[in-house]
Amino acid sequence: MAEEGERVVRPKRIFINNLDTYAARNIGKYLSTCVAGASLEEAEEGAEEDEKQSVDDEVAGSVPKQGLLQVVGSLSRPSGSKLNFPMESYVISSRDELLHHLLESDVIVYNITEDPSQIEEASWAVSALHTEIGNFESQKLFILISTVMTWARSKPLDPDDPEIPFTEDDYRRRRCHLNFKDHLSVEKLVIKMGKSNKGKFSTYVIASGVLYGAEEGILHTVFKEAWIGETPALSIYGEGQNIIPLIHVADLASVIQNIVDRRPRTHYLVAVDDSVHTLEEIVKCISTHLGPGKVQKVSKEAAFLNKELTQLDIDHLLVNLRMEAVFLKENFNINWVSQTGMVENIKSVIKEYKQSRGLLPIHICVLGGPAVGKTTVSKLLCKHYKLHHILIKDVITEAIENLEDLLKSPPEEEEEGEEGPEAWQELLDTVKENMEQNGGRLDDSYVIRFMKEKLRSMPCQNQGYVLDGYPKTYEQAKELFNSEEGEEEEESRSKVPRFDKTITPEYVISLDASDEFLKNRVINLPESTVAGTHYEQDRFLRALATFRELNTEDETVLNYFDEAEIHPLHIDVSKDDDPQYRDIIKQIIKEVGEPRNYGLTPEELADLELKQAEESLASEAERKTEFERMEAEEEAERIARWEEWNSRLEEVKRQEHEMLEAQSVPLRNYLMKNVMPTLIEGLNECCKVRPDDPVDYLAEYLFKHNPQIE
Repeated sequence: MAEEGERVVRPKRIFINNLDTYAARNIGKYLSTCVAGASLEEAEEGAEEDEKQSVDDEVAGSVPKQGLLQVVGSLSRPSGSKLNFPMESYVISSRDELLHHLLESDVIVYNITEDPSQIEEASWAVSALHTEIGNFESQKLFILISTVMTWARSKPLDPDDPEIPFTEDDYRRRRCHLNFKDHLSVEKLVIKMGKSNKGKFSTYVIASGVLYGAEEGILHTVFKEAWIGETPALSIYGEGQNIIPLIHVADLASVIQNIVDRRPRTHYLVAVDDSVHTLEEIVKCISTHLGPGKVQKVSKEAAFLNKELTQLDIDHLLVNLRMEAVFLKENFNINWVSQTGMVENIKSVIKEYKQSRGLLPIHICVLGGPAVGKTTVSKLLCKHYKLHHILIKDVITEAIENLEDLLKSPPEEEEEGEEGPEAWQELLDTVKENMEQNGGRLDDSYVIRFMKEKLRSMPCQNQGYVLDGYPKTYEQAKELFNSEEGEEEEESRSKVPRFDKTITPEYVISLDASDEFLKNRVINLPESTVAGTHYEQDRFLRALATFRELNTEDETVLNYFDEAEIHPLHIDVSKDDDPQYRDIIKQIIKEVGEPRNYGLTPEELADLELKQAEESLASEAERKTEFERMEAEEEAERIARWEEWNSRLEEVKRQEHEMLEAQSVPLRNYLMKNVMPTLIEGLNECCKVRPDDPVDYLAEYLFKHNPQIE
């Protein structure tokens, strides 16, 4: 029992529809870490750390902090992955069940920006709650998350000055996009339902900008295309000068938190950040910091050719609106994650995107002697993990080609501090001269420069790489991976090298084998494979001798990684001389773990399904053939057994007949001697006399003439 005078505060219960969708999931995560009334207090120093700690505690499954908002909600996919932040989640089977859960909640948040089917459900929910006002024990809030697309066709406030932004005060003048009339109808209904009894039932509508952040929403298609890096340039649909109102999903969640705590008198709010970004600026920014660095303008109609874009996505990407959230800035205490917009905060946005999607690069270095199988293993790892295969020869060739391309067609826009044509030409000439003087080889200083550029390139930073056979020495590793900016003193005081984590391998694989094993492997290679390669006898023996010399000193390349606490995984390839390296690859995969990418592409998935179908058909055909073979064998066996049985039956019949024949001879003799003569005579007499009763006559005759048997 509570002590007298102590007031027990019931935690606020917030219902959110479709908790497993992008917006609802991130809003729910945010609200589940919020304390009721926290937004009413000014943020103090250290509050952000406390909030992060509360998130960690919640995820770890600790006891919820007193006063935390209780998040519950419905699920759109019953079989989806389990969410760890909601107090309860439901798979709704009927409207009565849904209404029951809504009535249990203090705040109902309905998001209609992602799933069109939720528009009708939101209309029903606010109407059903309105009819139950008389049964409310306390005031309830209904918050509708709508979209700025209900403003898409609004006329400028001042035709002479189209740059004047729309604000909440102009919401009655809004004109919606033709594809968003249903959204507008729900907005009007929600506002109307909240006017009859504000003390019991308050309603709010949020016109949200295009959401970004975490795993990304509508902009995910652009982020994904940039991260994968298969296209030379990201597409800008149309001229790209249309202004897209944006807001980070965490900032939208903070807006909802403020509404719950403050219950403002204004019931229609615009939720956008302070940015005024065009589609071109957004796509360019993503391309520069995550993708190929280039963009191309295509027609608006080309957007419909992108299978990953829905009509809803296209409408949002092509909207042109200037909006300002005046009420939010003046009245709410929002812990902005990205108030200045996505372009200004792109680095943190990309970091958040990669972490949320699990798109973390994998850096692997494969080392070992000549002919040990480094390239084969590297290619297999690249195929499994979808990484970039890095060979010294390819890196040098690519660097020279890039310099030549830059000289032929310099970029239109040069970044500040970037080298110009003169520097490119000088470097190209120096590299070619150095290679001529060294018989086609390039000095380590140039190799390391080009290798660093390659490892820092966007593909390697996004997906990762497999470094094949490089570096070869301690000094090369130190020059390539060590941090450059004023850390020599710290390194001298510490035995652990200060390395650049963005390019240094996470996993080092050392393939080991004896000289005898490697020599035998090369000797047994076909002549066509050996001719003109480093497997030729003299070149191979020199390379093997050089490798052993470099790896007998105190400072080997493996020592560098050990000092950096990246301990190599040693694998003896001579134990299993499998040309496909199946067991070795399994061992490495066990060490590295699961891939960290988007998984199979639709084409690869189709190929895999086709391969599985072919294997299934082949297996079925094999089973059918085996079944038919077994049936044929059984049929042949049955026929053989039948024939054998018939032959045995015939033999038994013959033997029985012979036995009966043998047994019937004495009986026949007896009858012929003692019965048949008298019987024949009696029959003859009967025929002569022809009595009225021949049987009786014959019986009398046989009785009278019965012969005496001796």
